[in-house]
Amino acid sequence: MADSAGIQQGSPAIGAAGLVPAAPGAAGTEGSGAAGGSARIAVKKAQLRSSPRPKKLEKLGVYSSCKAEGACKCNGWKSQNPPPTPPRTDQQSNAVNLQEPCRSCSHTLGDHVTHLENVSEDEMNRLLGIVLDVEYLYTCVHKEEDADTKQVYFSLFKLLRKSILQMGKPTLEAQESPPFEKPSIEQGVNNFVQYKFSHLPCKERQTIMELAKMFLNQINYWQLETPSQRRQRVTNDDAAGYKANYTRWLCYCNVPQFCDSLPRYETAQIFGRTLLRSVFTVMRKQLLEQARQEKDKLPPEKRTLILTHFPKFLSMLEEEVYSHNSPIWSHEFLVAASGGQIPIHTVVPGLPVTRPLHYSTSPASMEPASCGSVSPARKAAPVLETNPVGEKRKLSEPLYHEENKRPRVVGDIPMELITEVMATITDPAAIPETSLLTAHSARDEAARIEERRGVIEFHVIGNSLNQKPNKRILMWLVGLQNVFSHQLPRMPKEYITRLVFDPKHKTLSLIKDGRVIGGICFRMFPSQGFTEIVFCAVTSNEQVKGYGTHLMNHLKEYHIKHEILNFLTYADEYAIGYFKKQGFSKDIKVPKAKYVGYIKDYEGATLMGCELNPSIPYTEFSVIIKKQKEIIKKLIERKQAQIRKVYPGLSCFKEGVRQIPIESIPGIRETGWKPLSKGKELRDPDQLYSALKTILQHVKSHPNAWPFMEPVKKTDAPGYYQVIRFPMDLKTMSERLKSRYYTTRKLFMADMQRIFTNCREYNPPESEYYKCANLLEKFFYTKIKEAGLIEK
Repeated sequence: MADSAGIQQGSPAIGAAGLVPAAPGAAGTEGSGAAGGSARIAVKKAQLRSSPRPKKLEKLGVYSSCKAEGACKCNGWKSQNPPPTPPRTDQQSNAVNLQEPCRSCSHTLGDHVTHLENVSEDEMNRLLGIVLDVEYLYTCVHKEEDADTKQVYFSLFKLLRKSILQMGKPTLEAQESPPFEKPSIEQGVNNFVQYKFSHLPCKERQTIMELAKMFLNQINYWQLETPSQRRQRVTNDDAAGYKANYTRWLCYCNVPQFCDSLPRYETAQIFGRTLLRSVFTVMRKQLLEQARQEKDKLPPEKRTLILTHFPKFLSMLEEEVYSHNSPIWSHEFLVAASGGQIPIHTVVPGLPVTRPLHYSTSPASMEPASCGSVSPARKAAPVLETNPVGEKRKLSEPLYHEENKRPRVVGDIPMELITEVMATITDPAAIPETSLLTAHSARDEAARIEERRGVIEFHVIGNSLNQKPNKRILMWLVGLQNVFSHQLPRMPKEYITRLVFDPKHKTLSLIKDGRVIGGICFRMFPSQGFTEIVFCAVTSNEQVKGYGTHLMNHLKEYHIKHEILNFLTYADEYAIGYFKKQGFSKDIKVPKAKYVGYIKDYEGATLMGCELNPSIPYTEFSVIIKKQKEIIKKLIERKQAQIRKVYPGLSCFKEGVRQIPIESIPGIRETGWKPLSKGKELRDPDQLYSALKTILQHVKSHPNAWPFMEPVKKTDAPGYYQVIRFPMDLKTMSERLKSRYYTTRKLFMADMQRIFTNCREYNPPESEYYKCANLLEKFFYTKIKEAGLIEK
């Protein structure tokens, strides 16, 4: 097939040879393609239609049955001296003799064309056009290698041949006629533009319209892969449905580009969401890849549009294409009159179809003693776990009811208002939260969409020493060993290999196109309540795509299902940033006695931990946050609408009033203002003493209070009192409390805060004392709030 680079505006886009069905009659020929093939046919038709009438009769006679008396069965006149193949351009065309006999039945050419004697010139030209289309399809049938495509070409060949014999118009006989699905792709894209971008200013909306035109044009000239090609890479797809759509596409969209005697339809106008889903993932990948490769060839005015805005447009559209509840595919969705319909014209050349990647999910059920992921019903060799990693967890019933019984707090937003705002967010006519040109997507958004589309898969796998090995899992383990060795060059390869293939370790693997591109190797300690993360890496050419974040989110979901809620890992200086983004910190929640002697210590690395919250669906967490942002934005907009009301000015000061309460200012309470409360100050000394004594007892009994129970000894911390000028400890505070030193809550809180401040000033952040101070400080302020001494 012809190279698609440089295709002019308005011309069809053709893919590379071997990846798409070839243009009819031009398969495998150098420089052939849709544009070239249709142009050559048009030239031939123009030449033939300008020929003398006898020459036209000779051409039509070849496809006309003999009308001589005696019921001759000859179905077309054949010349006694057929032209050479290929015909010589310098050969003079001989005069047509209507009395020349047929090589097959010996009847004359005139006997074959008697039915054309009174036919008008226009009708004869129409029939001649069909003749050339028949000859072109005949070439296609012989050159095409794919069986499904060859069958369609042959059916169309017979249809056009029959139309010439019967002098009728070719009509495709099918159970369904276009359109095959509603709403169409074109209507869906129009709905998408209206749904997501109707609020944009005119200039930005025009940019979106240009992007939509580009996309629809690509759909109309996109070359579908054959059913056999698709079956080789997509095993669980609706093969019959795709074959039906492929046949329709050939008959109504592809072949009519070259054979104009057949009615032609635009792909985007007669097909809907089903066909779009089957091509979108590959199409998006190919379009963006070619745009990057040919960025220097793009016109300057189109470069920003294609390289910057088009990828984001496709990502947002992809979410609507594959979403089960997207409103743009609803029959009830009404496009506003201002939105209009998007006309089609070519902006970007088309791209070849390549292989999209198959999706499958994996594990959940996990046996601590087993190696690899083992089905609960079939404890066999290292195989994939049966429950999908990406499956959404359901919150436990006790947690749900506990949340429902949470007492309402003054200032909480009424649930009725939240429900009303939620309805506007899901309403198709509502203004979306982000615009294409300014939105900041979550790190894992692209990876989550790829997983939903089947581009990537996640599997928890492991090795076994007492079960029959599974070849696929062993290949993946080798791939993981290669990824970890390449991405962690300072780690000995022998050490990596030993842990990856160790039956006690498991690895959450990231699979793309059947090969490993990343993973997290870990070892679970159920009895100790934590898991150690040993290796975490994504191959370099697949980074900055959100895979690392999505990997960690799947690992969190996996462990919540297995009731292990703590991660520990040693991170080097290059990995600390990544782990911080995933919720890890140097503040270890697991007691030291639980992990000392269990996990491997790495020189020069920092121990980090992460505590999981079982009520959080981590793989969907960014979606929830985005929804919350939308709700808050709507609430702010409603509040702003209320406070924009203009109240009359204050006239009381003209009448001699010196001051008024703030709350009496008109409109001040409507803004959400309320009098500042500094906490309840207990006037009764006995009540204050009792409250402070209770708090101090709670603090002293906390497991992290042990470093602060008594004054620091000089022998234990040389130079301490040169650094800390005003020391404080819990024993001193107890003595002060007994002597009734704390006459106000502020004095008590100041001494307690001094303990934490002194500790952090003297000790390094990674020390045990520093961590104890942080944890005890949080606990102290929780108790102060519970006692009502400060505001919650």
